[in-house]
Amino acid sequence: MKAIVCHELTGLAALRLEDVPEPRPAPGQVRIRVRACGINFADSLITRGQYQVQPQPPFSPGFEVAGEILELGLGVDTWAVGDRVIAITPHGGYAEQVVVDSKRCVALPAAMSFEHGAAFPVVFGTSHIALCQRARLRVGETLVVHGASGGVGLTAVAIGKQLGATVIATASSPEKLAVARQHGADHLIDTSTEDVRARIKDLTGGRGADVVYDPVGGELFTASLRSIAFEGRILVIGFAGGTVPQIPANHLLVKNIDVIGVNWPAYAELNPRALTASFRILLDWYLDGLLKPHVSASYPLVHAIEALQQVVARKSTGKVILSIDTGGDSEH
Repeated sequence: MKAIVCHELTGLAALRLEDVPEPRPAPGQVRIRVRACGINFADSLITRGQYQVQPQPPFSPGFEVAGEILELGLGVDTWAVGDRVIAITPHGGYAEQVVVDSKRCVALPAAMSFEHGAAFPVVFGTSHIALCQRARLRVGETLVVHGASGGVGLTAVAIGKQLGATVIATASSPEKLAVARQHGADHLIDTSTEDVRARIKDLTGGRGADVVYDPVGGELFTASLRSIAFEGRILVIGFAGGTVPQIPANHLLVKNIDVIGVNWPAYAELNPRALTASFRILLDWYLDGLLKPHVSASYPLVHAIEALQQVVARKSTGKVILSIDTGGDSEH
C-alpha cells in the first residue's frame, strides 16, 4: 500500500510517497481502508517535532480519516468488517490504510460522504468542546473568532451561531471574510486594514467581547486581551500566526479574565465520554442540516504535500482533504 512517510523531523521537505507494508491491528484495534483524510495545520507541526504527542520517525501524518473497516483486532466486538466509520488517529492518516483503537471510531452516517466525514472531527470537535465545555458560551453573548475562514475558525463561526451568540469574524482579506459571512458571521473585521481592538470595542458598544476564539496568536491575541469584556474568556486554540503570546498576569486580574487552553486531542485519552457526547450532538446537527463542512479543496494522496502547503500558507478556506480512493487528480 502507499503512504506519505516522514523520515526525519525537518518539516514538509522530509515527506515522501512510499510503498509500505499493510498494517496489522493489535488487540482492540481495527484496520481501516482510508477513503478520505482531513488536512490540519497540526500535520505540519508533527513533521517538525513540535506536536504535543510526538511519534518518532518513520511515521505518516494525519489525525482524522473516514473509510471502511477491513479487519478487526482480537477482542473487538463493537464493529464489523465493512462498517463505515470516522476515526481519530494519533497519526497515520496520510495512507491507504491505517490501524486505530476501536474506541477512537464513530459510525459514519449513511447520509454523510467520506469527504465530509474526514473534514468533520478535528475542526468541529475542537470548536464544540472549546465553546461549550471550556468557554461555556451562552445565548446572547458576543463571540470573536480569529482566522474565521480557516478550518477551525469557520466551524467556530457556525457553532457560535448555533449556540445563539453574536459572532464577530476576523480574517485577512475580503474574500476570506465573505466565506465567514456565508457561515453566519454577524460582523466582519479585515485584519489587514482595520484596528482589531478598536473595531471590537465599537461593535460591542465599548463593552468588549465575552468570548474570543483564537487559533492565530501573535498580535491578534494582544488585541483580544485589550478588547475583552469583564469576566471574558479567551480560548487559546493554536498559533497559526507563528508567535506564541506572553500574557501579562496583571491584565487578567484587572478584568477577571480567563485565558483557557484547548487541547482537543487530549480528550480521546483523558475524557473520552466528553468527546463521544460532543460527537453525538455534532452529528445530529449535521443530519438536521444545521452544520455542513466547507471543503474548499480535495487532493489525491500523491499531492498530499501540496495540500498541506496550502493549509500551512493559510491560502485555503474551510477544510482541505485527501481523497485517497480516487484514481486521478481531484479538483483543486
